[in-house]
Amino acid sequence: MSNDIRVRFAPSPTGYLHVGGLRTALYNYLYARKVGGKFILRIEDTDQARYVEGAVENLLATMKLVGLQADEGPEKGGEFGPYYQSERTELYRKYAAELIAKGAAYYCFCSSEDLAQLREEQLKDGYTTGYDGRCRNISPEDAEKRVAAGEDYVIRLKTPDEGVITFYDMVREKVTFGWDMVDDQVLIKSDGFPTYHLANVVDDHLMQISHVIRGEEWLSSVPKHLYLYEQLGWKPPKMAHLPLLLNPDKSKLSKRQGDVAVEDYLNKGFLVETLLNFIALLGWHAKGDREIFSLAELEKEFSLKRVSKAGAVFDLEKLRWMNGHYLKTLPLEQVIEAAKPFFLEEFGELEPDVLSEFIDYSRPRAATMLEMPEECKTFRAEITYSEEDRAILQDATSQAMFGFWADELSLQSNWTTDAVNGLLKKTYEKFGVQGKKLYFPLRLALFGSPHGPELDKIIKLAGRERCIIRLKKVRSEK
Repeated sequence: MSNDIRVRFAPSPTGYLHVGGLRTALYNYLYARKVGGKFILRIEDTDQARYVEGAVENLLATMKLVGLQADEGPEKGGEFGPYYQSERTELYRKYAAELIAKGAAYYCFCSSEDLAQLREEQLKDGYTTGYDGRCRNISPEDAEKRVAAGEDYVIRLKTPDEGVITFYDMVREKVTFGWDMVDDQVLIKSDGFPTYHLANVVDDHLMQISHVIRGEEWLSSVPKHLYLYEQLGWKPPKMAHLPLLLNPDKSKLSKRQGDVAVEDYLNKGFLVETLLNFIALLGWHAKGDREIFSLAELEKEFSLKRVSKAGAVFDLEKLRWMNGHYLKTLPLEQVIEAAKPFFLEEFGELEPDVLSEFIDYSRPRAATMLEMPEECKTFRAEITYSEEDRAILQDATSQAMFGFWADELSLQSNWTTDAVNGLLKKTYEKFGVQGKKLYFPLRLALFGSPHGPELDKIIKLAGRERCIIRLKKVRSEK
């Protein structure tokens, strides 16, 4: 256990929090909690072209909603702030200038049109696309003159053009790249803002990040980052690259295949507890076959040694199964609190005891909170009967029972389980019916199906007045 361990989640505010982003945040959070380290939230908002209004607020709200509390960050503060990269731009320019002075970076004056033409020629000739280093050999003196004259430029990293780089990844172990596969990355864009590559290296060093845990898509960027650490004279953090999230067809999880935003799943009635549990298992497994974990249990169980190299399939059916499990097993009060907005939208304001009964009735029957009100609609909706139903309802004894029940229900407002059982006994004594001949017609009249909840529950959830109306209706339709 070490307080020197510091990890970070550093999302870009380019939209809603993706489930892949939540997985990265969760693994960083769990690792920090497991080893007694610190979990830092940093907002990488230097890409002005992709910035989405309101995305930062949404990101912070979602992180709070799922319970991944940062030890340092935009809202919490901390000694290594500011935690918005857009407020740290002077730092990046300072280190970019240092790299130029050392000959590890250079000014590039190629226009976007030049680069588009280069890409077109490379594709035409069958070459791998990438910057060809045409500005590498401009003398420092000439470059400085062109900058001073106001010419547009970017600053690029001057990577080695031969040999290989080998590094150790905590998930992938030994990884090797040839430098001929690594292009001269832009470090400072023409608008003066840094790219991810420079900003994240500078910030990870200055914020004393000990472990970088992020998605596999960043693995090919590691050579550039390690070269930056080397040129700036800094010790790099340990690295762990998480497996890709895949669709069932093994393609990379993307918006084209369906929902990918955490908010989408919350709006569809998946519990926070389910999402965290499910996403924790996308690339990590515990000892044994256990699959159900609370966040507190994950904090104790998590280990980077059990993170897989293979891509993890996002199985929606498994997510639904797991959510159904949580709906059935969480304390009723907790499910009521989470499901209440879905019932409010469907039924409007409900009496607290009726809401509780609705949720208790529907939670074993639904996979999501969005489906729970659907399970309860029959209690409040207009009932339609089939011809087969009508044959049962129009039986003479049944018709007499319906009249008797309509009269009895009108006599008092509070129908407890005991009171309904008393009424059933009176019905048996009066009409001599029991079993299916007693329950099937009454349930069919009151609920629209001979199978369903107990009669006392139907009366409570449909409401006494609605039950009287239904009984009178099946008599009038005789």
